[in-house]
Amino acid sequence: MVFSSLYFLFLYLPVVLFVYYIAPLRWRNGILLLFNLIFYAWGEPVYILIMFASIAIDYTHGMLVERCKRRDNDRGARLAVASSVIFNLALLFFFKYWDFIAGSLAAAGLNFMPELGLRLPIGISFYTFQTMSYTIDVYRGDAKVQRNIINFGTFVTLFPQLIAGPIIKYKDLGGQLDRREHTAERFASGVQIFTAGLAKKVLLANNLGSLWDFYKALPPEQLTTAGAWLGVTAFSLQLYFDFSGYSDMAIGLGRMLGFEFLRNFNYPYISRSITEFWRRWHISLGSWFREYMYIPMGGNRVSRPRLFLNLLVVWAATGIWHGASWNFLLWGLYFALLLILEKAFLLKVLEKLPRPLQHLYTVFLAVVSWAIFAVEDLGHLGVYLKAMFGLAAAGGWDGVFWYCLRSYLPVLLIAAIASTPLSVRVWERLPARAVQVLLPVLLLAGLTVCTAYLVDATYNPFLYFRF
Repeated sequence: MVFSSLYFLFLYLPVVLFVYYIAPLRWRNGILLLFNLIFYAWGEPVYILIMFASIAIDYTHGMLVERCKRRDNDRGARLAVASSVIFNLALLFFFKYWDFIAGSLAAAGLNFMPELGLRLPIGISFYTFQTMSYTIDVYRGDAKVQRNIINFGTFVTLFPQLIAGPIIKYKDLGGQLDRREHTAERFASGVQIFTAGLAKKVLLANNLGSLWDFYKALPPEQLTTAGAWLGVTAFSLQLYFDFSGYSDMAIGLGRMLGFEFLRNFNYPYISRSITEFWRRWHISLGSWFREYMYIPMGGNRVSRPRLFLNLLVVWAATGIWHGASWNFLLWGLYFALLLILEKAFLLKVLEKLPRPLQHLYTVFLAVVSWAIFAVEDLGHLGVYLKAMFGLAAAGGWDGVFWYCLRSYLPVLLIAAIASTPLSVRVWERLPARAVQVLLPVLLLAGLTVCTAYLVDATYNPFLYFRF
């Protein structure tokens, strides 16, 4: 079940909110756990068993860590953390990477690993990282152990961010599981954020996605340089509005239920370096890798060669986290190289350039990265990148490019403006009275238009569900 579906908007969500708010406070986590499991089972009825296993394993390991620490048994606590991490990584490896490695070995003539053809559990990359953070946080003393298994199960399965993030660390949510505020103001702000995210997804991302799908499927002999750039530009904006829209919906739903999730995107396309770009894009993922991998490896407090090695390892892991395909590893290594160059000398060079050139540099490299990210077949990727850099079989441009540009120019311009803080700054300067009048009108109009689109929708994916 996706948030931008009629079933979710007009059946599941109203029922959840009604039952949740008529129930006594002490029952709400239990009710939420039940609805979380129903939400996941809607799309993965068999793999709900993995949820039960994750809850049981990480709950008991958290208790074991706390017990060992209380007895000053640091070695036992470390072993418990290691056991929890191994379980979660093994789960992720088996479902996400087994067939990829087996297929790669078979292509090299090694057939000792059979391909199992298992379907990837929805959101496994997100919730395994979340549950790993729990035992680590308890060991570090950053969070108290959760003794109530209902509350812990609610954390693991929390439906607003269960299947596509943002990644919530236990230390950021643990206190809210035990006590959180339910106010009309928070609920209303949640509705506003959710509706804005829904509009991003349905009105912008879905429309841009159809343009990218057209160019991605185009035969190589028909691909022009201008067309290749138009297609990947559409994908760059589609991915941003798809994922940031989902994150906004998750944050909005969280507020409706009394939770406060951290922001996941902060206008990444206004960045002036790749370093800044990754402080603004998928903030929860970057934060997770920084806290649980990069800093334990030494972070910036090491020699230059070791720093560059740390970046290489972390970004290789970041790339392969996104999917079991060689293009994702290449994508991660591409950003590792750029970040290494920036730390070595490039940031100092960029600081001396005019701001427009800094923005151009960042957006250009980001758009190239999304071509690597989006095209999984390496042969097709090579053709597409060649086309982008002037080696297109069909030349610079053609009539198809001009037709697509004219057809999609309005949505491209709206998306480009909406990817900056400009509209927010204009809104914040409006008189309070105007905001009071316009806000309910815009929310109602947005929900109505989105519903109209969804009634007739044939294209409504969430790109990050496959991760």
